[in-house]
Amino acid sequence: MDKDTERDIAKGLQKGDRQAWLQLYEAYAKPVWRNISRLTGSDSAAVADIVQETFLAAARSTRNFNPDRGSLWVWLWTIARRQVALYYRKQKPEILLSQAKQWWTSLDGEKFDWIDAKADMPPDILESQELAALVRYALRELPGDYQTLLLAKYVDNQPAERIAGRMNCSEMAVRSRLARARKAFRKAFKRTISSTPKKREVSI
Repeated sequence: MDKDTERDIAKGLQKGDRQAWLQLYEAYAKPVWRNISRLTGSDSAAVADIVQETFLAAARSTRNFNPDRGSLWVWLWTIARRQVALYYRKQKPEILLSQAKQWWTSLDGEKFDWIDAKADMPPDILESQELAALVRYALRELPGDYQTLLLAKYVDNQPAERIAGRMNCSEMAVRSRLARARKAFRKAFKRTISSTPKKREVSI
């Protein structure tokens, strides 16, 4: 979406124009849904609730949007991240995280080579629910722009040019931010699994 279109939508939102809201929803409902589902898992009912709360919260804060400070997408995703955080405060994620950490411990030496991009993770590990849970926890530790960059590049396989258009910045800026985002993710992932409990020895 170009800057002129964004400014028109922003003006419409601030005036309470229904057409502007339809344009906003049509442009961003699907990517908001996708990214929220990647941070929360496959519970479609929970994702639907968070998406709804995101757009309701956006409706209440349209006067706070300033197109000179960032794109509509960045503004909307910031709101979505808050709603995801509120959702997790109501849950008890400690049990799932503990189980995922125990699974991670069982992988032995091959795991850290993958984190540091020195080796490919075996397909059965890449497709595991436990790894997905650990990745979601690590992603939630990152700033919103890092989240959207990593999801767009490595999950949606979007080219840098398209990502730059969504974020209203240059391709060079996108590539530079991606490098920082990857580094931040590795640190966040290591923090997520750093308290992994040691495997218990079984006495016979």
